[in-house]
Amino acid sequence: MTAVRTLPHDPYIEAVTDALTAAGLKPAEHWTSDGETKGTYCHLNAIITLDPSNARDLADDEVPAGTAWRHGLILSWEWHTGAEEGWEKGPFWEFAALKADGSCQYVPAMLPVPGYASPAAVVDAARKVIAREIKPDPSSSSGAVLWDGGIIGDAWERPTELDAACEAWGAAETTETEMKESN
Repeated sequence: MTAVRTLPHDPYIEAVTDALTAAGLKPAEHWTSDGETKGTYCHLNAIITLDPSNARDLADDEVPAGTAWRHGLILSWEWHTGAEEGWEKGPFWEFAALKADGSCQYVPAMLPVPGYASPAAVVDAARKVIAREIKPDPSSSSGAVLWDGGIIGDAWERPTELDAACEAWGAAETTETEMKESN
């Protein structure tokens, strides 16, 4: 029997998916994981896919022409240890439209919310993305957005607890990686 591994951001992402569901934006799927970056450093991440057009599982001939979000929308959250080159320490949210194969149509764009955004802030931002009030900047290769409304919402009610759990996880992962490299 395989043990289920609980990750430090599981309660946070569960609160976000619960808020999305309560707002009528039930995730089509979601998961959390700890992934490797460049085969050396780990980071925490979460993937939430939404189907705002309710067309994701329909055959092409069943979908009206011009349907927005034909294959869905992905929201992703990542937390980096800061140990890997090119990545700032801490959390951030991104979004992208999906293609039929589940990959992103464009480089994921930054969702203008705090890294530990309240679930209500993520819902508000997702609605603005769905309504195309927040759009990816087509001239950007780094995830910039076309949006002049500033940061949306506030931080989650338990950011200190979440940050401490992520930091503890990051310290343990960094120590484990350093031990592997020294052997």
